[in-house]
Amino acid sequence: MTLATATNEHLANVSNTLIYSAMAVYMLAFFTYIAEWIFGSRSKVARTAAALTSPQKAAAPAVTVKKAGGTAVLERPKVVTRAAAGARDVPDGPGAHGGDVQGDLYGRIAVSLTVVAWAVETAGVVARALSVQRAPWGNMYEFNITFSTVAVTVYLVMLALKKNIRWLGLPLVTTVLLDLGLAVTVLYTASDQLVPALHSYWLYIHVSTAILCGAVFYVAAVATLMYLFKDSYESKLAAGGKPGRFATSVMERLPASASLDKFSYRVNAAVFPLWTFTIIAGAIWAGDAWGRYWGWDPKETWAFITWVAYACYLHARATAGWKGRKAAYIALIAFACFLFNYYGVNIFVTGKHSYAGV
Repeated sequence: MTLATATNEHLANVSNTLIYSAMAVYMLAFFTYIAEWIFGSRSKVARTAAALTSPQKAAAPAVTVKKAGGTAVLERPKVVTRAAAGARDVPDGPGAHGGDVQGDLYGRIAVSLTVVAWAVETAGVVARALSVQRAPWGNMYEFNITFSTVAVTVYLVMLALKKNIRWLGLPLVTTVLLDLGLAVTVLYTASDQLVPALHSYWLYIHVSTAILCGAVFYVAAVATLMYLFKDSYESKLAAGGKPGRFATSVMERLPASASLDKFSYRVNAAVFPLWTFTIIAGAIWAGDAWGRYWGWDPKETWAFITWVAYACYLHARATAGWKGRKAAYIALIAFACFLFNYYGVNIFVTGKHSYAGV
């Protein structure tokens, strides 16, 4: 065994250790995010929401007194749920901590643990790259660990930009743990060199943009899913219904459905041009590697289907009759197409992109 081979194997082992260490820290962050939500459920926000949705309280709200010409006038305060037909005037919730000081402390600790886990995972990805002396995107294992790292990066950057998305921490960390668990158990592939077709600078351009697009699409998909839940909750309130205590505790802390809808739309719209570039870059790379730009390979086909689905979503958002829930369903279908393009095509379908294995 040469010194270079021994060094590469050592780096590969270091990478594996770092990935497992990152999973351990993510697990701590997972439980801390849960603690944030639990303490937030006991907050003033939850109690106020319960009071507002209680029939007994709604029947006899507190009154104010106005003096007009010496005559006392009693007016009942209004809880506005709709500003106009088809639109709601609902403020954003405070976040997972629900305004509770202890809940907020746990939330801050959870974010700190997420940063530590992200740093350890990033070091693991870098060590994997050094062990193979190339970009760590040659197979599904490497793609998975890089994808989860980029997804957390997007989350942390948005937090640094003061975006109200700390509520995303729990579903994000849960997904990252599932992603890394799948990577180290089912998709793990020992360090190896790429086939000649992949030795191109287009690997850095095409695959890196695909990973970034997937991470951003994921964030938008979670926001879209939360929008559907929050929209149903607000509709039930507007119709005079009384949601359950658990739904009330969770939904009252999320941003308003309009905010979630706007956030997911802006994120999808911002990354869509990059996804378009990703497909074009892949076509150029295919021309260099295989002598043709497009051959309707399964991976190419589903990348195009994903592009069409997101284009339909953006068009639906610009069409009055398809805004809101209908457009949200299209966005989730588009993200499902992206997931199938990666997992389904790579595992179950044979094509030119199958040479890298899992």
